[in-house]
Amino acid sequence: MSDLQKYTSRRKQQDAQFADNFDKGYQSFKIGVLLRQARIAAGITQEAIAVSLNTRKSAISRMENHAEDVKLSTLEKFAHSLGKRLEIRIC
Repeated sequence: MSDLQKYTSRRKQQDAQFADNFDKGYQSFKIGVLLRQARIAAGITQEAIAVSLNTRKSAISRMENHAEDVKLSTLEKFAHSLGKRLEIRIC
């Protein structure tokens, strides 16, 4: 376990608000990373996705770097433009 993982684990145990905010932020970050990885794996540029979604490259960059409040319909369109489908699970 890295020093960062040890620190966050300890902080989460000591501070419920930190734990809640950390987990929410991580989920947003994780979605953005998944979008970027899928786009790169498909060999498609941010600009090409932007054209497909009728938006700007900067909007795609924001989704990939700060995936907060992204509409489900936008995620579906993003996946479709990669030739993929969106799958959501509740665990």
